[in-house]
Amino acid sequence: MSTIAKKICLVGDFSVGKTSLIRRFVDRQFSDQYLSTVGVKISKKLIELEGIKDTEKLKMQLLIWDLEGHTKFKGIVPTHLQGASGAIIVGDVTRLDTIARLPEHLKTFLTINPKGFVIFALNKSDLISEEKLAKISQIEEFDRVIATYSTSAKTGAFVDEIFEKLASKIIQPE
Repeated sequence: MSTIAKKICLVGDFSVGKTSLIRRFVDRQFSDQYLSTVGVKISKKLIELEGIKDTEKLKMQLLIWDLEGHTKFKGIVPTHLQGASGAIIVGDVTRLDTIARLPEHLKTFLTINPKGFVIFALNKSDLISEEKLAKISQIEEFDRVIATYSTSAKTGAFVDEIFEKLASKIIQPE
């Protein structure tokens, strides 16, 4: 069984939970302590995808780039995005301005990777009511955005799904 390596990026404003989503997915951990990412941090996770093409199982090494969310580094973000097959663009449902900027992050990613695939992660869904979440989750559809999930790094809700769905789409785009 061969292993394919693919680069994906987590993009979004500062403090939306990009690092926490990665830690939950890769290390199965969560911490309430906020640690700001400076520049970029790269994590790896080997996953198995089933039912892909002609093989029963396919191993995929995800190279997960956690991009810093502060605007002072906007000039270097395009460099970090180069060569990515996909992105998870993260917004914080308790800060609607971060949700409003999802299309801006999408445009930046697709300008550099026009054939890339994207998932929107509406993070910290455990912190608001179901009714508010339902309203926020009704986001306009965009080309190349394959899904929108209400995630929680704290509870683990839909964390594995965002990474696995993106990985499956990268391997089998049809």
